[in-house]
Amino acid sequence: MDRPVEDSGDFAAIPDEFQRLWTPHRMVYIQGGEQPHIDECPFCRAPSLTDEEGLIVARGEHAYVLLNLFPYNSGHLLVCPYRHVATYDLATAEEVAEIASLTQTAMRVLTEISRCDGFNIGMNQGRVAGAGVAGHLHQHIVPRWMSDSNFFPIIARTKALPQLLGDVRAGIQAAWPKEHASEQ
Repeated sequence: MDRPVEDSGDFAAIPDEFQRLWTPHRMVYIQGGEQPHIDECPFCRAPSLTDEEGLIVARGEHAYVLLNLFPYNSGHLLVCPYRHVATYDLATAEEVAEIASLTQTAMRVLTEISRCDGFNIGMNQGRVAGAGVAGHLHQHIVPRWMSDSNFFPIIARTKALPQLLGDVRAGIQAAWPKEHASEQ
């Protein structure tokens, strides 16, 4: 097993007091920079994959829930309409209702399985507002814990995630109410 943290004293240079947490999987996100082409939209593609491949935890009639591939915290979920629509005001009443309902269920499930103390919930609409995929509406549900507010993300702009995405997805999907559970 690789060590996730390396002692800076092991490297050529002037040693310092900082530890390094290597997260090379984030380079795909960091270097991407540009919005995906509409034909390559990850939120349009995900429903065509198996739940495991698409990181999907639940499927509804108009929207679905998946794990964020680049999470802020373990259990960071996204609720997306199936339809490729950019902003909330363009969503149908049925899509809005199901996004709201799936968000409530996600909060209940995350509270049950992770014992989180609160949530950040929101939508970044448009590239200028920080949307990573501006062309496809998606709502973030980020579980938060009283003990997760520390200097690491603020000073080092790094987040330590204690669970693998596949394990988080399996746990959330297993706890999802059966009437709204995905069965792929």
